[in-house]
Amino acid sequence: MTRTVPSAFDGEVPVSAAQPRLALRRSLARLSMRPRSILILSVIPLVAIGVGIWGWTHEWGLGVDSAVYRGGALTLLHGDSLYDTNTLSTEPWWALLPFTYPPTAALFFVPLALAPTQVAWGFLTAVSLGALALSVRISIGALPRPDEDGPRWWASPARSTIVFFVVFLGLEPVWRTIFLGQINLILMAMILLDMLVLGARGSRWGGVLVGVAAAIKLTPLVFLGHLFITGRRKDALRGLATFVVLQGLMFLINSHDAWRYWTATLPDTGRIGPVHWAGNQSLNALMNRATDLAPWASKAAMGIGLLLAIPALWLLIRFHRKGQALAALLVTAFWTLLMSPISWSHHWVWVAPLIVLLVSRLPKTTPATAWKRWLGTGLVAFVFVSCVLLILPNGRNVELHWKVWQNVLGDAYILMPVVLGVALILRWGLQRRARNRGSSPDAGPDTGPGSGSAPGSGSGSGEAADRADATPAH
Repeated sequence: MTRTVPSAFDGEVPVSAAQPRLALRRSLARLSMRPRSILILSVIPLVAIGVGIWGWTHEWGLGVDSAVYRGGALTLLHGDSLYDTNTLSTEPWWALLPFTYPPTAALFFVPLALAPTQVAWGFLTAVSLGALALSVRISIGALPRPDEDGPRWWASPARSTIVFFVVFLGLEPVWRTIFLGQINLILMAMILLDMLVLGARGSRWGGVLVGVAAAIKLTPLVFLGHLFITGRRKDALRGLATFVVLQGLMFLINSHDAWRYWTATLPDTGRIGPVHWAGNQSLNALMNRATDLAPWASKAAMGIGLLLAIPALWLLIRFHRKGQALAALLVTAFWTLLMSPISWSHHWVWVAPLIVLLVSRLPKTTPATAWKRWLGTGLVAFVFVSCVLLILPNGRNVELHWKVWQNVLGDAYILMPVVLGVALILRWGLQRRARNRGSSPDAGPDTGPGSGSAPGSGSGSGEAADRADATPAH
């Protein structure tokens, strides 16, 4: 008998099909045989570099955040302090912002110092676009193979990668990341590559990329906990060691900045920006907006986040035990976005692999019988393409005077993973209840969605009705 594990959320596939199947060398070799695919995937990054060069010659202000990254690298090379002042002398006049990243980030930003500010934005954008395509490909590769009669939209990884890549350029977190010259797409690709490809194959480099990502921006440290919880403790320790070594290196290079960052800059969230601004999509922002900056709002937000950690941990473990590594990873990603004191809207690029996962679950049937999944997937995508955060009045503390409906729309990013998680838990609860009814002694042979299932078939038996709904009518 072939052992099975549930596929994306609930179906069942052979366990071998659920294993990571992304081979980068093989994928690149196949890509080299598709000239049109190469053209599509390369033309947009090349355009970004061209725009950067054009912007440099015409003195455009391109990439506010990438200008700060470049300024931090130049400051480090000059031997000046990154944190003693609110702005850096190496920043252009149109990007005078504080450097809020760890000092190790400035070390990784040194390549940006080799080019003019606008050209550096162009190259960083090109890398970010490549990271987006890589993230999509990894997400598709982490999904179980479709059944012969199952959904086929993502059966061709190369074609699906291109389609998703182009469509995802319309997501607000994605295009804002590109416009600002942010590094969110790059960090996401590093984490996905580490946790779903390298570490999943038992590579000795498992955990290293997560450690590097955490050294650039601290929030990826949470993924080390994910590795530990899911049994990859060597990877977690390797990632932690990478992070610590990089911090030690910065203490040797610039002990003043390293010490100042950990003792004064890190606790100062006000240095990052106004916590109640509409662009901040975290529980901390939600509570501060709702309570008019009450002194206890941030502590209440942390308490709510810790309470949400309980169902998040349950979902993570459940997905992991089912062999659904991508779904488990997304639980950690979205809980981190909620828990972080500052989660700007462009940090929510993790919606891209989430949409890939949701689309893979759309059954091969008519919308009349699958409207719930179609509706859910459509609503998630709509939240992040609607630009609702840009439509609402924001700035100059106007968020503190939002009406109730404006608060709901203004917290749309925050509410999305909470609603999705609640829906999943309720669905599984209803399925368990249906299974219990179907297996009760008083139940008839055909009652309950779990009837006809083999004893001990586990969670798969509860999805019989769901799979039956997905069967096309003849």
